[in-house]
Amino acid sequence: MSASSKILSPAGPLQRRTGSLWVVLAAQLMLTMDFLIVIVALPRMQYDLGFSPVALSWVPNGFALAFGGLLLLGGRLGDMIGQVRAFRVGLTVFVVASLFGGLAQTPSILILARVLQGVGAALAAPSVLALVMLMARDEAERARGMSLFIAVSSVGASAGLILGGVLTEFLSWRWSLLINVPVGIVVVLLIKHLVAETAVKPARLDIGGALSATFGSVAAVFGFIHAAEAGWATLPTLLSFVVATVLFAAFIKIENRHPEPLLKLDLLRNRHRLAGLVVMALIVGMHFSMLFMLAQYLQRVLGLGPLMAGLAYVPLTATVFVIAHFVPSLVARFGTRALLVAGSLVVGASLALFATLGEKSRYAHGVLLPLLVHAAGIALVFAPGTMAIMHAVPERDAGSASGLLQMDQQIGGALGIAIVAAIQAIGARPGQVIAGMPQAYLGAAAIAVLAAFVALGCAGRGAAVICAGRAP
Repeated sequence: MSASSKILSPAGPLQRRTGSLWVVLAAQLMLTMDFLIVIVALPRMQYDLGFSPVALSWVPNGFALAFGGLLLLGGRLGDMIGQVRAFRVGLTVFVVASLFGGLAQTPSILILARVLQGVGAALAAPSVLALVMLMARDEAERARGMSLFIAVSSVGASAGLILGGVLTEFLSWRWSLLINVPVGIVVVLLIKHLVAETAVKPARLDIGGALSATFGSVAAVFGFIHAAEAGWATLPTLLSFVVATVLFAAFIKIENRHPEPLLKLDLLRNRHRLAGLVVMALIVGMHFSMLFMLAQYLQRVLGLGPLMAGLAYVPLTATVFVIAHFVPSLVARFGTRALLVAGSLVVGASLALFATLGEKSRYAHGVLLPLLVHAAGIALVFAPGTMAIMHAVPERDAGSASGLLQMDQQIGGALGIAIVAAIQAIGARPGQVIAGMPQAYLGAAAIAVLAAFVALGCAGRGAAVICAGRAP
């Protein structure tokens, strides 16, 4: 019996197969939106629960760290216990955590809920694409399923910002979390009846690798956030960075020795792929930090409501969508290395433009131009960066490389927000929202330029294939 027949019988009705696909894709849309749906709601969360400006960064970061750090483990569990079971367990944790967060009355409870949401997402998300592929009966259905998966993932970014604005504007910021409860319950109940379980694959869990990577990232982010609040020379700050270093070193040691590691370190021994991962982490981090700071600027300085603040990001998404259509031909002509360098520099330029925003700036004359420039920059980085990372990966390691890419983006985003928030805190003054933002944007611009130098370092023999995609 084929893998697909274990999911749905080929003789099953078309309506059942189509319904199963859309149920799984609904879950993917919900998981994709979850990071960004809270961005527009952050100022209201801060006001209602009493977050400090720096501690507020834990709301997106708690989710991103748990999701990114446990993603590879979630994928392995899906193979071991069955994709449907892993999907249902992960989604159940996600739904319970969403309810927990929506009812939170203190900052610590909300942050804990976001961490648990990330844990649930890490269990469920790896199974989504596996189920989409396994439900297909032939190559045509597989291609259709993949196209729908990509489309839903892309729409989730802008939809999260807009839906978060709508819910916060007309109901409450709490509904940016509570909306997951009814949707998640329906998906969990339906998936059991629509999709049969996949075959299990016995394997050894790399718990040590997952925990060392996750808590190492948490320690690093805590170090930056605590430095912003208490200073760089304080004992907790220094101890956090020491712990992060020790845990990351332990992760490398564990992965080298484990018979079935979560991450095959051979993937990192290629300096060109490693450079691609560094560039993606840096640019995603600066992108997330821009979204984080701009949401507060739009509402607390320009006075926009949550709905208008969400809609303010539409030009960003639309521009990325348009430019993405031209990226394949640009890669064919100039190579991925050139696009990574150019895109990183353009992102740096956009962040420098954001640094000019002030109390008297307006959206049309102050925000829109840097937003469009930023969109062009990330469009030139994201697809070429993915190509550089995934190029020449052996078929047997494709899943590991894909998980590594997603982990790189999530943890890079969390670290980026923490670093930029720490820079902003240096110039922050009580009661002044704009204070510290110019320095934070300029710091982010410098990091984006650093990413360009890393991409430029993809030179030498072999770089034409892996980094540049053509002869230099």
